[in-house]
Amino acid sequence: MRVIITGATGMVGEGVLHECLLDADIEQVLVVTRRATGVQHPKLREVLLTNFADPAPVGDELSGYDACFFCLGVSSIGMSEAEYSRLTYDLTLGFARTLAHLNPQMTFCYVSGAGTDGTERGRQMWARVKGRTENALQQLPFRRVYAFRPGYMHPTPGLKNTLSGYRYFTWAYPALRKLFPGHVSTLQEMAQALINAAKFGYPKPVLEVKDIVQLAHQQAAEQA
Repeated sequence: MRVIITGATGMVGEGVLHECLLDADIEQVLVVTRRATGVQHPKLREVLLTNFADPAPVGDELSGYDACFFCLGVSSIGMSEAEYSRLTYDLTLGFARTLAHLNPQMTFCYVSGAGTDGTERGRQMWARVKGRTENALQQLPFRRVYAFRPGYMHPTPGLKNTLSGYRYFTWAYPALRKLFPGHVSTLQEMAQALINAAKFGYPKPVLEVKDIVQLAHQQAAEQA
């Protein structure tokens, strides 16, 4: 496969990039990013894009890909709904519409978040905006669209963009996994689930944490 990754300088995107570079079935990875990742690998290419809502400047680089793992996102803390919508809905849909035009057979995987409100009518602003984004993506003419809603993700050792707050929880991961299996996964499982969605598909368009864990381990089942 040939895949596109956004958000590779963040925790989730870096974890996804790491797993894609290890996967023998992925022959090329294109990272679209505002700033360089600093990663060097024979099958990695990077293009710089300052405005994801308008990817026209790099449009010639975006065709011929099988999947996009959209890991770019911002926190809603301190933002108005209009500003958060601009940086979440407008940015994501602007990029996705271009990809759908160039790669109609693509699988588009959007990293959303646990608690996203698909009804778009809930009390939490960020959850409504994420839900509106998920719903709009489903209307685009891709081959398949999936929304992933991860909860706590245990970091992949050795990666540099792990969120600082995670250091307070990593020691408790074994207990958290046992006590809250519907809310806890590893970053590696999250990344592998994205890859497997592109490889094998999944029967549900919206994947909660239990779906993510199940799909992450589907490769072993397929090969058994």
